[in-house]
Amino acid sequence: MSKKIEFLFDVGSPTAYLAWSQLPALCERTGAELVYVPVLLGGIFKAIGNKAPGTIPAKGMYMMRDLARYSARYQVPLTMNPHFPVNTITPMRIITAAIGTPEQDAVITALYNAMWREPCNLSDANEITRVLNEAGLDAQAWLDKAASGEVKEQLKVNTEAAIKRGVFGAPTMFVGNEMFFGQDRLDFVEEEVKK
Repeated sequence: MSKKIEFLFDVGSPTAYLAWSQLPALCERTGAELVYVPVLLGGIFKAIGNKAPGTIPAKGMYMMRDLARYSARYQVPLTMNPHFPVNTITPMRIITAAIGTPEQDAVITALYNAMWREPCNLSDANEITRVLNEAGLDAQAWLDKAASGEVKEQLKVNTEAAIKRGVFGAPTMFVGNEMFFGQDRLDFVEEEVKK
């Protein structure tokens, strides 16, 4: 039985974007199963009193350099979103609705690309509609699903469960009960999967 890598993420995190870009290949190498767990990073920060790195000037400057390093290492384009920080509640509800559907990967890819490759304001419903339609997805159908009480509750449950497990930011990966934080911990994730 293959091990699972739970990937707790919010499209508003550039480091989660970088981890997302690498996890499918890691799973292919190791035979692990990638399990997407959408969470609201803002909800986690609020609940535990954490702050985004960019709110601390020295840490924000360092993070910008580090993001560029990892973008180059992974050979993945990364353009800082001029609308950052973006309220990601609607995109994350859309992703929550997409989990387990045939369009899951297309939805996640479209929203990550719109956040970090060809940045737009994903807190704007018109922009979300454009992005999803251009990706060949039925934007209105996904927005309707995202507005459902069931989807809203599921994202809330995911976020609360993450907090109970000790999550304080994104990306966070779990292999069993072992937690790994950050795109710079993927080597440890891979080692854990191979045990």
